[in-house]
Amino acid sequence: MATVFSCIDSRVPPEIVFDCGVGDLFVVRTAAHTNNGLVQGAVEYGVDEALTPLLVVMGHQRCGAVSLAVETLNAGRETPAHLEDVVEALRPAYEAAKPLPGDQVDNTVRAQIRLTVEQLHHDSMLEPLEAQGRARVIGAYYSLDSGAVDFHQG
Repeated sequence: MATVFSCIDSRVPPEIVFDCGVGDLFVVRTAAHTNNGLVQGAVEYGVDEALTPLLVVMGHQRCGAVSLAVETLNAGRETPAHLEDVVEALRPAYEAAKPLPGDQVDNTVRAQIRLTVEQLHHDSMLEPLEAQGRARVIGAYYSLDSGAVDFHQG
């Protein structure tokens, strides 16, 4: 039915969020849906090989990885081991959200969704599939408080 690219947070399992069963979704999960070549290949596989017509990039309220990145970057400190990779992957969203009013973590989550959707729109494998109408990439924000998913066309 869909490929869902979401966070590893155990509070946000896409199968439960979307009330789906085994085999209904192709799911790719990383900390704050950060992306690299290996992850991009998994996302492309879901759309192209598993033939899912919809790709949902889903961020969520109170994301721990985003909180870590915001706290780390605000304090100007380093993080241990590969957590630095997560923080650096979230830096563009942090920078985009930094001047915005309101909750900095929530703004960074929403910026990360927008930036990831934009990146996927220009992916060399996904872009032609979207142009042919075989795939559609959209963003989504999951509220832990309400359980609602807010979809963003993109």
